[in-house]
Amino acid sequence: MVREALAALLSLEADLEVVAQAARGDEVVATARAHDVDVALLDIEMPGLTGLDAAAALRRELPGVKIVILTTFGRPGYLRRAMEAGADAFLVKDAPAARLADAVRRVLRGERVIDPALAAAALADGASPLTEREREVLRTAADGSTNAEIAAALHLSQGTVRNYLSTAIQKTGARNRAEAVRTARDKGWL
Repeated sequence: MVREALAALLSLEADLEVVAQAARGDEVVATARAHDVDVALLDIEMPGLTGLDAAAALRRELPGVKIVILTTFGRPGYLRRAMEAGADAFLVKDAPAARLADAVRRVLRGERVIDPALAAAALADGASPLTEREREVLRTAADGSTNAEIAAALHLSQGTVRNYLSTAIQKTGARNRAEAVRTARDKGWL
């Protein structure tokens, strides 16, 4: 419903045309290729593949496509990860609709567009202290999986999983794995 509403809003702009929509992150590259899009508007939370992963895939496969991330999750860690994935713009969904259309126009001109308050927060927060492997272990632990289940899923030993979890707990300042997952999610590190 949100995707269709955004498409309808953008279609009201005389100089913008919505040529395609993808319901899933793992459909983004194929859809962009099939419809020769200039700008892809992605959400962070998408089924099949996250918007951040879809942005990275788009940047690799179709480097000329501009990428706008629009999200409910205005977290500094997500902003940082979106920029690393190749996003040209990062806006939160509570921004006025006119700002979204303006962002699309600006990225087409080669500009980067970032919500100013979020940019300041990202600078103040700093980079994620977690390594990619620590993030992967925390993501896998998020559903309550045991160390043995995490080890099997990631092809690691249980001792290695314990070490990664311990380090992630320490780096997030958490008391346990559930709190580490919550902290990492709140900061946009997962």
